[in-house]
Amino acid sequence: MIKDELKNYRDISELKKTPEPGGGKHRPPGKEPIFVIQKHFATNLHYDFRLEVEDVLASWAVPKGPPEYPGTKRLAVRTEDHPLEYADFEGVIPEGQYGAGAVIIWDRGTYINLRREKEENTDMEKSLSEGKIEVWLKGGKIKGGYYLIKTGKQKDKEQWLLIKARDEK
Repeated sequence: MIKDELKNYRDISELKKTPEPGGGKHRPPGKEPIFVIQKHFATNLHYDFRLEVEDVLASWAVPKGPPEYPGTKRLAVRTEDHPLEYADFEGVIPEGQYGAGAVIIWDRGTYINLRREKEENTDMEKSLSEGKIEVWLKGGKIKGGYYLIKTGKQKDKEQWLLIKARDEK
Protein backbone atom coordinates (compact mmCIF):
# COMPACT_ATOMS: atom_id res chain seq x y z
CA MET A 1 0.00 0.00 0.00
CA ILE A 2 2.51 2.64 1.13
CA LYS A 3 5.00 1.94 -1.69
CA ASP A 4 2.35 2.98 -4.23
CA GLU A 5 2.40 6.42 -2.62
CA LEU A 6 5.91 7.10 -3.97
CA LYS A 7 4.28 7.18 -7.41
CA ASN A 8 2.40 10.32 -6.29
CA TYR A 9 5.68 11.99 -5.35
CA ARG A 10 7.22 11.16 -8.72
CA ASP A 11 4.09 12.30 -10.56
CA ILE A 12 4.07 15.79 -9.02
CA SER A 13 7.84 16.32 -8.89
CA GLU A 14 9.48 16.97 -12.25
CA LEU A 15 12.69 15.29 -11.17
CA LYS A 16 14.58 16.34 -14.31
CA LYS A 17 13.95 20.00 -13.42
CA THR A 18 14.61 19.83 -9.68
CA PRO A 19 17.51 18.66 -7.47
CA GLU A 20 15.20 16.41 -5.42
CA PRO A 21 16.10 12.71 -5.21
CA GLY A 22 14.09 10.16 -7.19
CA GLY A 23 14.21 7.24 -4.78
CA GLY A 24 15.27 3.64 -4.73
CA LYS A 25 17.27 3.51 -1.49
CA HIS A 26 16.49 0.82 1.08
CA ARG A 27 17.46 0.82 4.74
CA PRO A 28 19.57 -2.14 5.86
CA PRO A 29 17.68 -4.56 8.13
CA GLY A 30 18.24 -4.16 11.85
CA LYS A 31 18.83 -0.39 11.76
CA GLU A 32 16.53 1.91 13.70
CA PRO A 33 14.12 3.79 11.43
CA ILE A 34 14.86 7.46 10.76
CA PHE A 35 12.94 10.70 10.98
CA VAL A 36 13.72 14.09 9.52
CA ILE A 37 12.17 17.52 9.99
CA GLN A 38 12.84 19.95 7.15
CA LYS A 39 12.14 23.65 7.24
CA HIS A 40 10.51 24.44 3.90
CA PHE A 41 10.38 28.03 2.66
CA ALA A 42 7.64 27.40 0.05
CA THR A 43 4.58 29.56 -0.64
CA ASN A 44 4.01 29.39 3.10
CA LEU A 45 6.79 28.60 5.54
CA HIS A 46 6.19 25.22 7.16
CA TYR A 47 8.03 22.21 8.51
CA ASP A 48 7.94 18.83 6.79
CA PHE A 49 7.80 16.04 9.36
CA ARG A 50 8.89 12.70 7.89
CA LEU A 51 9.03 9.21 9.39
CA GLU A 52 10.56 6.18 7.73
CA VAL A 53 7.83 3.61 7.12
CA GLU A 54 8.86 0.60 5.05
CA ASP A 55 11.15 2.01 2.32
CA VAL A 56 9.70 5.55 2.13
CA LEU A 57 9.32 8.64 4.29
CA ALA A 58 5.69 9.12 5.35
CA SER A 59 5.26 12.90 5.33
CA TRP A 60 3.22 15.67 6.92
CA ALA A 61 3.35 19.46 6.49
CA VAL A 62 3.28 21.15 9.91
CA PRO A 63 2.55 24.88 9.43
CA LYS A 64 3.64 26.00 12.91
CA GLY A 65 6.46 23.48 13.36
CA PRO A 66 6.77 20.62 15.80
CA PRO A 67 5.46 21.30 19.32
CA GLU A 68 7.97 21.64 22.14
CA TYR A 69 5.80 21.33 25.25
CA PRO A 70 3.77 18.33 26.46
CA GLY A 71 0.12 18.47 25.45
CA THR A 72 0.74 21.02 22.68
CA LYS A 73 -1.11 20.10 19.48
CA ARG A 74 -0.19 21.20 15.96
CA LEU A 75 -2.00 20.69 12.69
CA ALA A 76 -0.16 18.22 10.45
CA VAL A 77 -1.43 17.79 6.88
CA ARG A 78 -0.54 14.46 5.27
CA THR A 79 1.40 14.89 2.04
CA GLU A 80 2.78 12.41 -0.45
CA ASP A 81 5.41 9.96 0.74
CA HIS A 82 8.99 10.80 -0.21
CA PRO A 83 11.96 8.56 -0.97
CA LEU A 84 14.37 7.73 1.86
CA GLU A 85 17.07 9.83 0.15
CA TYR A 86 14.94 12.92 0.88
CA ALA A 87 16.13 12.67 4.50
CA ASP A 88 19.48 14.08 3.30
CA PHE A 89 18.03 16.66 0.89
CA GLU A 90 18.76 20.33 1.30
CA GLY A 91 18.46 22.71 -1.60
CA VAL A 92 16.20 24.95 -3.59
CA ILE A 93 13.28 23.57 -5.55
CA PRO A 94 13.05 25.82 -8.63
CA GLU A 95 10.25 28.31 -9.20
CA GLY A 96 7.35 26.79 -11.11
CA GLN A 97 7.89 23.33 -9.55
CA TYR A 98 5.73 21.70 -6.92
CA GLY A 99 7.00 22.84 -3.50
CA ALA A 100 9.18 25.60 -4.96
CA GLY A 101 11.46 27.16 -2.37
CA ALA A 102 14.36 26.41 -0.08
CA VAL A 103 14.48 23.23 1.99
CA ILE A 104 16.86 22.84 4.93
CA ILE A 105 17.23 20.01 7.41
CA TRP A 106 16.06 21.34 10.76
CA ASP A 107 16.52 18.09 12.69
CA ARG A 108 16.95 14.38 12.11
CA GLY A 109 17.64 11.20 13.96
CA THR A 110 16.09 7.82 14.67
CA TYR A 111 12.86 6.82 16.35
CA ILE A 112 11.24 4.00 18.26
CA ASN A 113 7.70 2.83 17.47
CA LEU A 114 6.08 2.95 20.91
CA ARG A 115 2.97 1.09 19.75
CA ARG A 116 5.12 -1.92 18.84
CA GLU A 117 6.42 -1.93 22.41
CA LYS A 118 2.88 -1.67 23.86
CA GLU A 119 0.95 -3.84 21.41
CA GLU A 120 2.53 -6.87 19.80
CA ASN A 121 2.73 -6.76 15.97
CA THR A 122 1.74 -3.11 15.61
CA ASP A 123 4.17 -1.99 12.95
CA MET A 124 4.40 1.54 11.55
CA GLU A 125 2.46 0.69 8.40
CA LYS A 126 -0.45 -0.53 10.52
CA SER A 127 -0.20 2.53 12.79
CA LEU A 128 -0.27 4.80 9.74
CA SER A 129 -3.31 3.06 8.23
CA GLU A 130 -5.12 3.21 11.60
CA GLY A 131 -4.31 6.92 11.95
CA LYS A 132 -2.61 6.47 15.32
CA ILE A 133 1.17 6.80 15.55
CA GLU A 134 3.19 6.92 18.78
CA VAL A 135 6.95 7.43 18.50
CA TRP A 136 9.95 8.29 20.64
CA LEU A 137 12.20 10.65 18.65
CA LYS A 138 15.96 10.67 19.17
CA GLY A 139 17.15 13.72 17.25
CA GLY A 140 19.57 16.55 17.74
CA LYS A 141 16.89 19.13 18.69
CA ILE A 142 13.79 17.02 19.18
CA LYS A 143 13.78 14.25 21.76
CA GLY A 144 10.95 12.42 23.42
CA GLY A 145 7.46 11.16 22.75
CA TYR A 146 5.17 12.36 19.98
CA TYR A 147 1.75 11.29 18.75
CA LEU A 148 0.28 11.69 15.30
CA ILE A 149 -3.50 11.25 15.31
CA LYS A 150 -5.63 11.40 12.16
CA THR A 151 -8.65 13.63 12.69
CA GLY A 152 -10.31 13.63 9.26
CA LYS A 153 -10.06 15.08 5.77
CA GLN A 154 -10.36 18.53 4.32
CA LYS A 155 -10.19 19.16 0.56
CA ASP A 156 -8.97 15.56 -0.01
CA LYS A 157 -6.04 16.06 2.40
CA GLU A 158 -5.80 14.01 5.59
CA GLN A 159 -5.72 16.22 8.66
CA TRP A 160 -3.68 14.98 11.61
CA LEU A 161 -2.59 16.39 14.95
CA LEU A 162 1.07 16.25 15.96
CA ILE A 163 1.12 16.20 19.76
CA LYS A 164 4.05 16.41 22.13
CA ALA A 165 3.70 13.67 24.76
CA ARG A 166 4.96 13.70 28.30
CA ASP A 167 8.55 12.49 28.25
CA GLU A 168 7.96 9.40 30.34
CA LYS A 169 8.91 6.46 28.18
